[in-house]
Amino acid sequence: MPDPLPHAPAAGMVDAVHDDTKLQRALVGGGIAKSSVALFLAFFRAPAGVFLLDSLLVAAYYGVLVAIILFGLAGAWTGLWVSHDPLRRRAVGMTVLWASVLSLLLLAGVGGHAILK
Repeated sequence: MPDPLPHAPAAGMVDAVHDDTKLQRALVGGGIAKSSVALFLAFFRAPAGVFLLDSLLVAAYYGVLVAIILFGLAGAWTGLWVSHDPLRRRAVGMTVLWASVLSLLLLAGVGGHAILK
């Protein structure tokens, strides 16, 4: 029986736990995707809602987006780094993969309002 959700991101992360190739794909693909979405939000979507109450909140909005961009690039670089020696560097790749969930949640929280318009 085929997998009912073959392209679900969570299913890809779970599969990456068991397969080195899928770990590298999840790190590089997820890092590039998060970085590009955060770049899109930073350049083309202005902060809205509660972020407009204070200039400090606007700075926090862009600060979180910059942090997500940097963490996404670091995740993609980690995927490339793990691909050179997957047996010895797998633990680092898994740690970065599971830590990337936090940046994904931040991206969904900060940018979700702009994407759903």
